Amino acid sequence: MLALRLARGTHPLVLLRRLLVTAAAAGTGFLVLAALGHAAAHPATAGDSLARLLWCTAPLAATAQLAVSMARTDPAARLQRGMAAAGLGPFRLTLLAATSTALFCALGVLLSLVVFLALRGDLGTAASGTATGSRAIDSGLLGAGHPLPWIGALMLISVIPLTAAVATAFSLRPRTEAGAVDTDTPSTTEAPSGLPWGVALAAAGLAIEAYTSPAAGAAGELLPLSGRLIGSPPGILAGWALAAIGLVLAGPGLVYLSGQLLCAGRPGALRLLSGRVLQEESHRLGRPLGVLCAVASGVYAAGVLHQAAPSRPLGPFTAIGAAVVLACVTVSALSSALESRAARARSTATLRRLGASAFVLHRATALRATALVLVLGPLTWTVAEMATLPLVH
Repeated sequence: MLALRLARGTHPLVLLRRLLVTAAAAGTGFLVLAALGHAAAHPATAGDSLARLLWCTAPLAATAQLAVSMARTDPAARLQRGMAAAGLGPFRLTLLAATSTALFCALGVLLSLVVFLALRGDLGTAASGTATGSRAIDSGLLGAGHPLPWIGALMLISVIPLTAAVATAFSLRPRTEAGAVDTDTPSTTEAPSGLPWGVALAAAGLAIEAYTSPAAGAAGELLPLSGRLIGSPPGILAGWALAAIGLVLAGPGLVYLSGQLLCAGRPGALRLLSGRVLQEESHRLGRPLGVLCAVASGVYAAGVLHQAAPSRPLGPFTAIGAAVVLACVTVSALSSALESRAARARSTATLRRLGASAFVLHRATALRATALVLVLGPLTWTVAEMATLPLVH
């Protein structure tokens, strides 16, 4: 009840962030229900249905990441003065944030269930003029005309709010002994330790993909990213997964490296300020930017492979899943940037009092963004090119 009251009294921008989580959960829930509908309509092809369900883990992970990012920037999840006296300590605030995340995700999956049933025609609300055209599509994709296992459907869609709530509770768990909820990663100038491991994993993933791709090419099984997203060689998928995890692990180290490059040589005040900020914020910005780079490399690789096999049309579920993942990782990266800006508010106010103009601060921001693009952009393109090179040649 308290979570619902806080949701009613929140700022419109905060409510918009929560609605984005709801939309992401709705898209993921629709994909899960579509996989279940395919399994109900094609009981003889259990392997294909399982593959469709496993492909839903990507939008599920992206939805959980978005939920955590939104919860970290939610003012209701921060311990304010007087909350402890009212009985809202750090553990209860964490529980409140997890409950709010679960409620908004549950709203999203319920909306997806309603849309899914309406498209199948189970609600009897389809218009007569569009029922025939949609039935031809839904019978193959959503399993229209076949009974839906309700218990299985409810259990599958309940995984989405449960996963998001657990991820939020784990991210916002109390970490200090003073009774405060530490929702921001502490700023530090120490170099992250994940860069070597990330590079090693990315190299191992590309090596595995290059080793397993000749057999797939000989069999004529080009990675079918367009359309059904099934039948992919396991070695290639494992290589892609390792390369993506490597980019995520290397993200903080790459952001820190960008700051070091700005501070190299004899930097002026602007370069020194920009580089130090990137070094301090590398732990906060690195992981979301690493995930964004991994997804960007996957999208680029998918585009190259689709051009290599243009006869395979882009399926609607592929488009929905890609849209959910891209939207989630982009919004998560922007949310981390806003969180970093809020964490530097006191330092920014001090610089303004010392005489720094707003134009200088904007130039520092543009310089940081340019450094990140120059470091992360070529690396992302290189990983995507090396991942697709064994598959199209």
